[in-house]
Amino acid sequence: MRSTKLGDHLVSFEQELSDKLGISGVTYRHQLTKDQLFQAAIANDRGRTRAGGPDDDRKAFATKLGIEGPLVYYTDPSCTGRPVNDTFAVAWPEINDRVWWKDSLQAYDPDAYEGLFRRVIEHVNARRPTLYVQEVYAGTDPSYSVPYRFVGEYATHAMFAHNMFPKQVAGVTDEAEKRWTMLNVPSFRCEPERDGSLSDRAVIIDFRNRVCLVVGRADYCGVTKKTIFTVMNYLLPEQGLLPMHCAANSGASDDSAILFGLSGTGKTTLSADPNRKLIGDDETGWTDTGISNFEDGCYAKLIDLDKEAEPVIAAALSMKGTIIENVPPLPGKALEDTDPQELDLTDRTITENTRFSYPLSCNPNVADGARGDHPQTIVLLTADAFGVLPPVSILEGRDVMYHFVQGFTAKLAGTEVGVTEPKATFSACFGGPFMSHRPSVYAKLLHQQMEKHRARCVLLNTGWSGGPAGCVPRISIRNTRAMLDASLRGDLHSSGIECVEHPVFHLKVPKHCPDVDATILDARAAWTDKADYDAKAEELRNMFRENFAKNDFERFGVEPVL
Repeated sequence: MRSTKLGDHLVSFEQELSDKLGISGVTYRHQLTKDQLFQAAIANDRGRTRAGGPDDDRKAFATKLGIEGPLVYYTDPSCTGRPVNDTFAVAWPEINDRVWWKDSLQAYDPDAYEGLFRRVIEHVNARRPTLYVQEVYAGTDPSYSVPYRFVGEYATHAMFAHNMFPKQVAGVTDEAEKRWTMLNVPSFRCEPERDGSLSDRAVIIDFRNRVCLVVGRADYCGVTKKTIFTVMNYLLPEQGLLPMHCAANSGASDDSAILFGLSGTGKTTLSADPNRKLIGDDETGWTDTGISNFEDGCYAKLIDLDKEAEPVIAAALSMKGTIIENVPPLPGKALEDTDPQELDLTDRTITENTRFSYPLSCNPNVADGARGDHPQTIVLLTADAFGVLPPVSILEGRDVMYHFVQGFTAKLAGTEVGVTEPKATFSACFGGPFMSHRPSVYAKLLHQQMEKHRARCVLLNTGWSGGPAGCVPRISIRNTRAMLDASLRGDLHSSGIECVEHPVFHLKVPKHCPDVDATILDARAAWTDKADYDAKAEELRNMFRENFAKNDFERFGVEPVL
């Protein structure tokens, strides 16, 4: 039994949960092993898995490999991704002016929250469920690591927490005072008129009391991870530290690098380099001692997985203790008779956002302690489906802040219903929904860290050149790798490099790059119809300007470079 020292007294986790939340009379399953969680999930996790279906469907299954293989889990059909429009923070007076309120993090009335919280606890105490409790940490660096206690009705979620977060972080002080608690109660249904929610579910961050409350049909596993990362994105800047939604790795000479990028830009693929050690693929902190992973696991998209290109994920599909989320069973075949490698990873009948959770240790080449030295190279990844951005550009000073707060990429035609031509996507700091402070806070911290540690920065277009997507091939992975490798070596920042300024985007574009044909570096020259290029480039530039003005970035100290 885990106890916490408060003053001269040892307090059990049951007493802490009673004192902090008011829970009493329930059965706790505390710190179960992954084998025990696997078995408990199959035996006990029940809820809706089909539209219009009952609330007592079985949600977790074994495969042919049994306990030696993965757990297969199905969410409520209304929650196959983060419930962005049902995500809130309590608008306590002391944090109200500091939080970046937006559609993906809305203000929750404090009085309504207190009433809702009281009713949730009354529901739990009356229902007397079994609650699974896992003690983990958010962050591998003790200077900012937060003790994180998951308390919830589903064993699958507790197993996910076990997969995704460090279990021991030596050197964390004052754990009881720093601990955050997630209370995850899918069986409770909100009533909007009574509770102040927008639907029958809610994900609410309470910064005053260090609580994450998850209620209703919000059982997507990513809620357990992204909610505490939204918390970390608030806490670290308050300490002068920089949280980042990015991948990170380190070379043989401890030359660390950070790769920012939205989904589809190649962040995970490019960070998984056999010649470099992986620090993390999603959330990273930058402190006075270097960079470090927030996590101890990976949560990868599975849709259309190329097993040859992503051998680590492919191998982990069959590993013990991992979790496969929302991949449909094979027609006419029970999951218990299915080898994980037989699953159809192109099947979108449940969701495009099929997922897979596995420990970081499944990767064969992880940096010690998932940490690294101060990064020498910052890479902003964008997949430009318009085909007008240069394949690689050098960013300095104000250009870094501008492109960082914009967080641009472009979706391809056909990837979403109704999208018939490239569609610009802007997500501030390459992770807007999870940023609790205004984007300028993170941009200024990034700029300060880069200046202090003399980090270089490039904008790397992993999309198209010579025309829009659908008309020309995507920039080859060979060329993208060569440009990335040159950036990591510092070749593009050497004193002899010759550059030109892009006439529309005002980017500093190198005329030559080792192992890359110079003809592809000039984005305009790669187009047959130069007038068409000019029109498309100006169209995209105007989108940048509109997004910049809409978010009022200039008011918060970011210069409009376009």
